[in-house]
Amino acid sequence: MSPFLLTRTLPEDATDAALRGDVLNGLTRTPKTLPPKWFYDARGSELFEEITRLPEYYPTRAEREILIDRSAEIAAATKARTLVELGSGSSEKTRHLLDELNDLHSYVPVDVSESALRGAAEALLEERPGLDVHALIADFTRGLALPGTPGPRLVAFLGGTIGNLLPAERAAFLSSVRSLLDPGDALLLGTDLVKDEDVLVRAYDDASGVTAAFNKNVLNVLARELGADVDPADFDHVARWDPQKEWIEMRLRARHALSVKIPELDLVVAFEEGEEMRTEVSAKFRQEGVRTELAAAGMELTNWWTDREGRFALSLATAR
Repeated sequence: MSPFLLTRTLPEDATDAALRGDVLNGLTRTPKTLPPKWFYDARGSELFEEITRLPEYYPTRAEREILIDRSAEIAAATKARTLVELGSGSSEKTRHLLDELNDLHSYVPVDVSESALRGAAEALLEERPGLDVHALIADFTRGLALPGTPGPRLVAFLGGTIGNLLPAERAAFLSSVRSLLDPGDALLLGTDLVKDEDVLVRAYDDASGVTAAFNKNVLNVLARELGADVDPADFDHVARWDPQKEWIEMRLRARHALSVKIPELDLVVAFEEGEEMRTEVSAKFRQEGVRTELAAAGMELTNWWTDREGRFALSLATAR
């Protein structure tokens, strides 16, 4: 096997088709919605990196703390020879695991961005020339076929991204992950935890307005990719905690009544004054809830680690 392989499982036009489908479906329903994956064009990714450095946004720091403190334990528990990372991005956090997985043979990063995969692979191979990297351009929420790499395998889904999925979507996703696991394989899952409402809201509505710019950036994506005549200044950023569902919702609220023309879809979307469009759900979790959802998908929670302040958790689960 060569040190770096890249396999595309998404058609070249898959991203464009998915955007069109999501916008058409989300903006013609009541209430209006858009999925959070459309935040992450080049500018959106820059803004999110800035968010992770904000004092209000604790999840990235908390998860990094766990990885620094517990990667040796994770390595000892899994003895993984292949590390699969879903939504790998820059693969920055994964380096803590790579440092401790002494018997690691292969790293399989999975992402929709070819440029992110190539950039991360180049950096990793410069640091670790003996590592085999087989990158997959794929949408892991739509099923996944892994390359033939040696086991045991550790599938990592970090960053609390699972919280962006609605409950039915989470169940389907976890079941699809379970289908990838053979005896001896494991899932490492990052989950943000339920905590004080003020702490949660500040994390998604920072004082400097970076998260507001990140939220509104989805409108810039619609303008660039679909020709939408939408002005981000016509919307306010909203972050709200739902105590019943135990999730944060990010929304965009129309400052006044307006119509948005989207020529590429032959669509006109009317907003009433004060009408809100949901752009992200970020669910927060409790240990027993995570255990229950994993069990429903056929996995057993075996290890649970949190940062020292108990804000974020990494859980390890094996196939039952």
